[in-house]
Amino acid sequence: MDNMDSKTLWLAVLTKISGDLGPDAVDMWLKPAKPLVFENGALKLEIPNQVFFQTLRDRYEQHIIAAMREITGGDAILEYSIPMGSSAPPAQPLPPEPVETVFETRQSHGGSAFSNRLNPNYVFDEFVEGPSNRFACGVARAVAKKFGDKTNNPFVIFSKPGLGKTHILHAIGNEIIRTNAGSKVLYLSGEEFVYEYIESLQKKSSDAFRKKFRSLDCFLVDDIQFVAGKEASEKEFFYTFNALVESKKQIVLTSDRMPNELAIDERLSSRLLAGIVSEIKPPDEETRIAILRKKRDKNKFNIPDDVIKFLGENIKVSIREMEGALNQINIYCTIHNTQPTIPVARELLGAMVAEEHVSVNIDIIKRVVARHFKLDMEDLNSKKKSQSISWPRQIAMFLAHEMTECSLPEIGRAFDRDHSTVVHARDQVKRKLEEDPFFSVEINQIKTDIKSVEKL
Repeated sequence: MDNMDSKTLWLAVLTKISGDLGPDAVDMWLKPAKPLVFENGALKLEIPNQVFFQTLRDRYEQHIIAAMREITGGDAILEYSIPMGSSAPPAQPLPPEPVETVFETRQSHGGSAFSNRLNPNYVFDEFVEGPSNRFACGVARAVAKKFGDKTNNPFVIFSKPGLGKTHILHAIGNEIIRTNAGSKVLYLSGEEFVYEYIESLQKKSSDAFRKKFRSLDCFLVDDIQFVAGKEASEKEFFYTFNALVESKKQIVLTSDRMPNELAIDERLSSRLLAGIVSEIKPPDEETRIAILRKKRDKNKFNIPDDVIKFLGENIKVSIREMEGALNQINIYCTIHNTQPTIPVARELLGAMVAEEHVSVNIDIIKRVVARHFKLDMEDLNSKKKSQSISWPRQIAMFLAHEMTECSLPEIGRAFDRDHSTVVHARDQVKRKLEEDPFFSVEINQIKTDIKSVEKL
C-alpha cells in the first residue's frame, strides 16, 4: 500500500502499537520522530538526536516494522535521518549502554555529557490550559522560571492517567534547558529509578548512582507511586530527595493520587506535602474541544469542527483517549478516502462516543465484572481469597477507581475493605495492563460492557 503517505502510515503505526508498548513509551520515544517519506516499503523517519536513534532502534524497531507489515500488507523497512547539528547514526548497531553511564555518553551540557531524557515536543506552548489544570500549569511555569526556590519545592502534581501530568513535567524540563543551557535536568519514571537503583547494587556502583542523581539541578520523577512499597528504593529516594532540597535543587513529582494516600514512609509523605501539591482534574468541554482543535491544526488533519465538537462533548475522561480517537478517525478516513462526519465517528468509535452514557457506579461495575467472570456479586464482597475471586475483585476495584469519582476509602467500603487494599488492587491491575496486551483487550471489553449496561 505505497499509495499511503508517510504521515498517515506513521499515525496508523503509533495507534496500532500503543496498546502493546503503552502510551508513555509511545509519547516519550516514538512521537518525537517525524515521518518524511514512504516509498517501496521503506519509511524514513527524522529523529531528534542520537539518543532517540539508539533507543528507537534497539527497543522499538521490530514493533514498528511488524505494525507496518500488518497495515501495508507488504515488506517493511525503516530508515533514519538526524538533523544537521546532531550526531549521525553509527554505521553498525551499538550495544545497549549501561543505565548508570547515561550522563557520560549523551549530549553535551556545560562541559559534561548526559541525557535529560526529555521529549522535545512537550513544551508549554503545546499545552492547552483550562480551569482543570490552570493552577498546576501556573506553578509549573514559576518552577521553570526560578527552579530550586523553596516556595515551590518540591512540586507534586497528581491526577488520574491521561490528563497531562507527563506533558507538564517535560515542559518544565524543556523550559529550564532553554533558558539555562548549562543546567542538569533529568526526567525519569519511578519504575526507572527503582531499576537503576537495583542495577547499582548488582554492579556495586552505589556511589556512582548517588553522584548521578545528587548532582542534578532539577529532578523530574513521573509516577512516584511505583517507588512506594519498595523499601530499599524508597529509602534511597528519600535520601536523594533530602540531598537535592537541602542543596536548593528542584524536585518535581507526579503521582496518581495525593502524597498522603501513597503507601510510603511518613517522613517522605510529610516532605512532599510541605511543598506545592496540585491536582489536575478532567478538562471541561471547552478545554476538550480546544485540545482537539490544537492537535488537529498541528497535524493538519482534515477533520471539520462539528466532528471535533462531537468528540469533545462525548469523550470526557482522558485527554489521551480523545487524541487517540482523533488519530483513529483521521487514519480511517484517509485510508478509505472518505469524509470525516459525525456518523462515521460514531460508527468507528462505538461505545466511546455513545449518545447516552450510563451513569457508572460501583454496583454496575460489580455486576458486570461478576457476570464476566461467572461469579455472584456477593463473591466480590466476601472474605474468600481464592484467585478465581480475588483477581476479579481487584479488577472491579481498579475499574471503580478509573470510572467513578469515588475516593479510595469509598471504594474500599463498597467492597468491605480498607483503602490500602484498593491501592494494592489498582497497582496490581495496572502492572498487568502494562505487561500483557491481551489483558488490555479484556479490560477494554469490560469497560465497554459497563458503559453500555442499562441503569439499575
